[in-house]
Amino acid sequence: MIVALDTQLAVGTATGAGVYQRDLVSALRAAGANVRELRAPWLDPWRFDRRVLWDQLLLPLQAARSGATLLHATSGTMPLGCTLPTVVTVHDLAWLRVQAHTRAYARFYFGAVQSHAYRTAAAVVCDSQFSASEYRALVDPNADPDVIYPGVDARFATIVRNPDETPFALVVGTVEERKNLLVLVEALPALPDLRIISVGPPTPYADAVRNRAADLNVADRLDLRGYVTRDDLDDLYARAACALIPSRYEGFGYALAEALCAGLPAIAARSSSLVEVAADAVPLVDPDNVDAWADAVHALLQDRDRAEADAASRRAANVARFAWPASALSMIGVYARVFT
Repeated sequence: MIVALDTQLAVGTATGAGVYQRDLVSALRAAGANVRELRAPWLDPWRFDRRVLWDQLLLPLQAARSGATLLHATSGTMPLGCTLPTVVTVHDLAWLRVQAHTRAYARFYFGAVQSHAYRTAAAVVCDSQFSASEYRALVDPNADPDVIYPGVDARFATIVRNPDETPFALVVGTVEERKNLLVLVEALPALPDLRIISVGPPTPYADAVRNRAADLNVADRLDLRGYVTRDDLDDLYARAACALIPSRYEGFGYALAEALCAGLPAIAARSSSLVEVAADAVPLVDPDNVDAWADAVHALLQDRDRAEADAASRRAANVARFAWPASALSMIGVYARVFT
């Protein structure tokens, strides 16, 4: 069994799906799988036309030439036609749920076209029970997707916490509408001692966030840093007072899982897969309730020692829950089923 694995989104500045691809390859190889990475380093994966070119022409062509016996489409998209049996990871169904503000052609491709393609897959893998339920609701009511949690990079388990005396909250993820950073900006006037550091690529939504911060006179306490290096990110996880995850829709929620594995106190939105990932480890807040966010963050900051102790006590269990070796073995089981 030889697995051709799409790693195109790991080219350049990898975010969620790219991190998933990069770490999955390593975990599969460590588990003994024969994996062949497919990518075109010269192709910008973030331009829509280039993405379609990759998904529908270059990826199936590389897969056919790779000598592999099956293809794993790991980007949340897959070819409409491929000579190899294909396993697809469906990270979320956001394009069918919460992306109405985006361009119609993108919604059509990532939504309707991919929903049709998914039905031709030899196996569908979802990142959470939530995403599997969304798949049944929006794509195929009779489907039974495999649910395999992505792992979290083992380095998060080794981060040594050393919080700054002056607290800041860390918000990790693309600055886009569904990630809902604006609700935290709205809460900042009630949290005069707190700064927010946001880490992740910006979209036009970032301008709305900056403008609202200026209107509320809190712009000096909001730092949109964009993409940062791995070392800088680890440093922020070590020094932050807490992680805040206000997203309205997540197929998995890497930011929350990483915080749990880093022993960083966190507060998350009571939404989508975040409820599942949080389990009973962190407070959950209505994603759009500004007062509730302000109250929850205030309570955490009032007793930072207790928050630290609670996060530390749950850390080992969360590291085990989001371990890549277990995830890779489950994935190999899916490949074996398809291969036979």
